Amino acid sequence: MAPRRPRDPAPAASGPDMSQLRAVAARGLRRSGGRAAPQQPARQSRKGASLRGGAPAPLPAPPPAQHLFSDPAEIEALRGNLLAWYDRCKRDLPWRTLAATELDADRRAYAVWVSEIMLQQTQVATVIDYYNRWMQKWPTLQALAQASLEEVNELWAGLGYYSRGKRLQEAARKVVSELAGRMPRTAEDLQKLLPGVGRYTAGAIASISYGQATGVVDGNVIRVLCRLRCIGADSSSPLVVDRLWDMANALVDRSRPGDFNQALMELGATVCVPKAPLCGECPVKQHCRARRRVEKELAFASQKLFGKPTLVPDVEDCVGGCPLCPPATEPWDSSLGVTNFPRKAAKKQPRVVKTATCVLERRGCHGAPEYLIVQRPNSGLLAGLWEFPSLLLAQGLQEEKQQEALADHLQAWMGWPVAARDLQFVGEVVHIFSHIHQTYVVYSLPLDGDVTLDPASSPSRWVTEEEFHASAVSTAMKKVLKAREKQRGKESSSVTGSKRKRGAKSQGAGSTSPGTQLSLRAFLRAPTAL
Repeated sequence: MAPRRPRDPAPAASGPDMSQLRAVAARGLRRSGGRAAPQQPARQSRKGASLRGGAPAPLPAPPPAQHLFSDPAEIEALRGNLLAWYDRCKRDLPWRTLAATELDADRRAYAVWVSEIMLQQTQVATVIDYYNRWMQKWPTLQALAQASLEEVNELWAGLGYYSRGKRLQEAARKVVSELAGRMPRTAEDLQKLLPGVGRYTAGAIASISYGQATGVVDGNVIRVLCRLRCIGADSSSPLVVDRLWDMANALVDRSRPGDFNQALMELGATVCVPKAPLCGECPVKQHCRARRRVEKELAFASQKLFGKPTLVPDVEDCVGGCPLCPPATEPWDSSLGVTNFPRKAAKKQPRVVKTATCVLERRGCHGAPEYLIVQRPNSGLLAGLWEFPSLLLAQGLQEEKQQEALADHLQAWMGWPVAARDLQFVGEVVHIFSHIHQTYVVYSLPLDGDVTLDPASSPSRWVTEEEFHASAVSTAMKKVLKAREKQRGKESSSVTGSKRKRGAKSQGAGSTSPGTQLSLRAFLRAPTAL
């Protein structure tokens, strides 16, 4: 391989050098909050001279070569290596089977669309069963459009992020009613015409279903690309996101765009994972700048150990002020290796919320317990789902006041007196939503008969345990019921144990009931004199 030709030094005083240009770009980014500030044209005098100092402002420098895929031969090699690996190692997933075998373009796009919505923020292993049941119940857009929201929520229950199912059905109804049942055929139209379909989902549907050569950027792709090209700036910043989309669109294989995008995501999900990546098994490791950086750091450490001169920086290395490199406040951590990339801004702490919840129960016709559940509003968190009667508590409210507030809420809701002392404390149930740390303070209240509710209040119904689990209830509510059932089990065992103790005392220490076999010690004991 021919040695790299050194860059010619810039003539003195002929203009800003590369480091100055990068510094200018970095200052512009800081002022605009991450995205490069638009260039404002300078006002011109009648003679054409700029009123801002004469010379035009220098344009920001393009990212250094180490952050780009600029060699066509390398891009072609990367595509071939990645696709060959994907053909050998891809997981057998139901949505991939449908995408590969379904001949009807609309049904194929629908099958991909459902999988992409379900896979948002949810692991593949969890999604598979939900996906199979969904496609069995609603195999077409038309079938989904005719379903009720209650049915959608019931099937989605436990999958989390419940608004996804609602938006999916709304979009399906729009396709049927406004687009004559025909799915949009490009990523641009998918994103523009379908509610709940963003840039990533549109790109995935268009590339996998229609063969459009468009890239995708999700969490897995972000991780892979940031490591391949040593992008250490905040991966959620607009500047980095735009750069990653440009990179994904440049890399996508023109003949197999859907397979390439799935291969890139598969690589991030199975090999280039967040922690302990399997770099030795990576099909594109020869293209990975993060791996090269690790090797360079190891070589530097080795030379330093033996007292040899330090390494000469690579000509492609960033000099300073690069908006895509890690910030100076977060230097390279040699213990992390390639997992130095990507870097994300610190997560915002979830909002702390406390809710009082009451498990209202009665004995059903066959003696089994039945529970009263109510439906949440059709907007907001957990929209349209069913839950036990609940009350959002004010911050810092004392325990006795919490019980009183819940009793007042139930009394106003049911229309007959509820004493706080009648509410039996069950325990606290913690459930973490994406942005909320929710604590349910759980009480139970047994009732002798039916409850007649105000028709203007939320819809409600009595359900058995089996009906409860078949209803559209959240995972949090299932935790609440489990806590109540656990408490009931303890109460039952406590009552049984006390009965046994009373029976043992009534028989006396030396007595035995008829048919009871004596222990060996009792058998050998000398008879008691009368």
